[in-house]
Amino acid sequence: MLFDRIILLAGKWDTTPIVYNFLKEHFNLLKTIIEEPVPKKTFLQKRIKKFGWIRVSGQILFQLLIAKPLKKRSGKRIAEIIEKYHLSSSPIPSNEIINVSSVNSEACLQQLQQVRPNLVIVHGTRIISKKILTAVDAPFVNIHAGITPRYRGSHGAYWALANDDIKNCGVTVHFVDAGIDTGNILEQGTIPLTSKDNFATYPYLQLAEGLILLKKIVEGKKSEERIMIQNNGDSALWYHPTLWSYLWKRISRGIK
Repeated sequence: MLFDRIILLAGKWDTTPIVYNFLKEHFNLLKTIIEEPVPKKTFLQKRIKKFGWIRVSGQILFQLLIAKPLKKRSGKRIAEIIEKYHLSSSPIPSNEIINVSSVNSEACLQQLQQVRPNLVIVHGTRIISKKILTAVDAPFVNIHAGITPRYRGSHGAYWALANDDIKNCGVTVHFVDAGIDTGNILEQGTIPLTSKDNFATYPYLQLAEGLILLKKIVEGKKSEERIMIQNNGDSALWYHPTLWSYLWKRISRGIK
């Protein structure tokens, strides 16, 4: 089967233009649908209900005091990764973007049914509802920044290193289902780390390696003939580290 009708479903992330430009260069990308982020208040309320104030406060402090400054200082390394993999972070032309409130909205559903893609690439969206996943006769495929099922959720490379599990420091390309990174696996690979890499650069290495795997999949045999791995092994769901957990790993083991 030739995947010649591709749609990108994405969130508003710094990495979204990289995915867009890659797909535009190599494949027939028909539409790019970008959803609005979940309101911060709603996000925090749900997170506090799930984890409590202490852990969420630690995650917020980590974001403010570590993650954001680290990303700013890592700009040169991020640019090196983009250049090494011949990627582009040029902005997506505004006339190429279809904005929707959510990937699960009626507007998104209508766009999918109008275009009738035969492949949907997902990048950084909220959990996609079954209604959307079954709206068109096309597989939904995601590049996940972690080796599933062991490192589902967020920051899979960092957590693999923090757990002294470097063999599982990598990326997964998988089918999307209604769970969180629980779809069957198409391809997996590790990332080439250097002393210059850290929490801020791991996702760029994972995306770059993941795009190579994605290209291999799209240009290969039709999806139903591919050898898939059932995503039912040793499984865990990971989130942002807290400030104190990150500092402990940084001081005690040098995990950046």
